[in-house]
Parts: sequence; C-alpha cells; structure tokens
Amino acid sequence: MDPGRRRHYGEFYDGGTGPVALVHGNCQAESLRVLLAGSPTFTPRPVRVPPVHELTADDLPHLHALLARTTVLLGQPVRDGYRDLPLGTAELAAHLPTGARVLRWPVVRYAGLHPWTVIVRHPSDMAAVPPVVPYHDLRTLTAAAGLPPAPPPDAVALRAAADLTVDELARRERGTDVGVSDLLLGLGVDAAHTLNHPGNPVLIALARRVQAALGLPADAAEPGRALLGGIRAPLDAAVLDALGLDAAPRAHWLVDGDPVDDAEVRDAQLDWYRTHPQWVAAGLERHAARLELLGW
Repeated sequence: MDPGRRRHYGEFYDGGTGPVALVHGNCQAESLRVLLAGSPTFTPRPVRVPPVHELTADDLPHLHALLARTTVLLGQPVRDGYRDLPLGTAELAAHLPTGARVLRWPVVRYAGLHPWTVIVRHPSDMAAVPPVVPYHDLRTLTAAAGLPPAPPPDAVALRAAADLTVDELARRERGTDVGVSDLLLGLGVDAAHTLNHPGNPVLIALARRVQAALGLPADAAEPGRALLGGIRAPLDAAVLDALGLDAAPRAHWLVDGDPVDDAEVRDAQLDWYRTHPQWVAAGLERHAARLELLGW
C-alpha cells in the first residue's frame, strides 16, 4: 500500500478503539466529515475514510473493522455492489453493531449556475472523464455530434434550467433523511463551484441538518477554507442576469487557483470525443430534458 495513503487515512488502516461515526460517499462526504469533526458537540468522532470510488477489495477488512465500532453511519445513497464490491449503503449498514443509527443524505448536484455543464457516465468505463476538467459541456457535446449551435437561451429558459436541477435533487432527496434542495436558489453564486461541488454555505447547512436530525446541536461552522473549491466553472453573464444575481461573470475556469481558458477545455474535449464517441451519445440521451430547455 502507498505509505502516503496509509498515513492520510491513519485510523482506517491502523485501527483504534471506541465508538466512531463514519461518513460514506464521494468527495462531499469528506467535506461533511470535516464540518462535523470541527463541531465541539458532535459525537461520536467522525473518522476519515477513503471516498467510496477509491475503496478496493483490499480495503474491505479495514472497513468492516471500522463498521464494528461505528454507532452513526452517515451515507449518501450508494447502490449495492458498487464497482462490484459490497460498498452499498445498505451493505455497510448490515455490518453495524446493534443500536447503531443510519442517516442518509443526498449527492448534491446543482447546475443552475452552470446550465451547460453535465456529468456523463458510460458502462464501458464508469470512471472515465474528459481532459482538462472532469465535466462535459452540452455545447461541446452537441458540436461533437454534428448538431448546429442552439440560439442563446433567454432568461426564462435559464431560470427553467435552474428549476429543473433543483427539482431533480428534490426528487432524489425523497429517499433520504435530510436534504438541501430548498436552499440552492437562495444562495446565489455561493451555492456551487461546479455542478457537484457545492459551496461552503450548502455544506454547512447540510451538516447542521444532519446534526439536528441526530438530535444534536446544529453548530457546524465555517471551516476557514473552501472545502470543494479546487475547480470552479465559468460564470456566464446571461445566467447571472436571469437568476437576478449581482456577481461578476467569469469566462474562464479556475483549476487549483489557475485560470484555464474555456476554449482550451472545449478543444481538448472535442479531440477526446473523436476517440470516445459513446460518451457523446450517452450525454445527449441522459440530458435530453436540459438540452430541450436550452434550445436544442
């Protein structure tokens, strides 16, 4: 095992004693863990664990040992047999001690600020992402498919696209115990850095709702840094105007603080689509409703 990984997830690999909380899911799970760990009243202590998409078969004994000490499991909805491993939320819950609590919270995706940005998966390689930034752009996907550009959407269409993404999250929240879809439109540009990287106000609100659902003080606080701000998508002036947001537009991406021209992203991804055409077809099918709203 990589020594750096072992150090980073120390207790997960090296063991420990006493009750713990486990936050299971994607990168948002680690952000939630950070906020809960910073609370002076949250118990039991949340342990840092690898995100679900990085867990391997070799990690299962360590995971099961930790679950045997877990009295609170906070899980995003993960399907049984995820990546051909027993990593589903229900599968983890089966290893908990008697009396442990399970609370489910949603994968937060909000594209209202970035209506052309989407995530596309294909069964031939579920982990594959396009180059430069790990997001697809509907305008680039349609160009790769040989479709003509759509006319610029008006304010009504842009607001409808934002409402659509909120409604999609609200539907997914119905199978969970806490949600944040009701907050997104009111948080403006602070709601999200990218469609699956919510801003600190969303994450803090989620942490406080988790605390309240567990009967604990809702005291999660600002951590002093952007938890998921490593990649920031462009902010289109027309989108800001349509949503009534007083913020400065930005034509470029920010990746670890460095500007990346959107044209560079588009050109690199068009090249990628030439050898990965199945992602084009999958993206157009998966996001047909948003494409229609935006004029295709």
